[in-house]
Amino acid sequence: QVQFVESGGGLVQPGGSVRLSCTASGFLFSLSAMGWYRQAPGKQRELVAGITRAGSINYADSVKGRFTISRVNAKNTVYLEMNNLKLDDTAVYYCNANPPSLEWGQGTQVTVSS
Repeated sequence: QVQFVESGGGLVQPGGSVRLSCTASGFLFSLSAMGWYRQAPGKQRELVAGITRAGSINYADSVKGRFTISRVNAKNTVYLEMNNLKLDDTAVYYCNANPPSLEWGQGTQVTVSS
């Protein structure tokens, strides 16, 4: 069964940094495009960063230049390095395939607050 386990979130001040990790299982990770998504209170879930199996990367305009997505296929893990965090980055962050599967992990909360 497909599973995603996200970790690394927390409370961070504006301008701070945090690194998220996600370990996936139940499918051929190395052959799958992956993405980091987020859902802020009262808003729809959105894709913030994607990485193909070949390593091509794309970002939402709101995070370009601040977030970096990477993957280690040998570990079935995808990372999201988040720098210069803003209040609007507060959300629950999820990883999934891109496009996403029906299964979602529990996500990891990132709260940006002073």
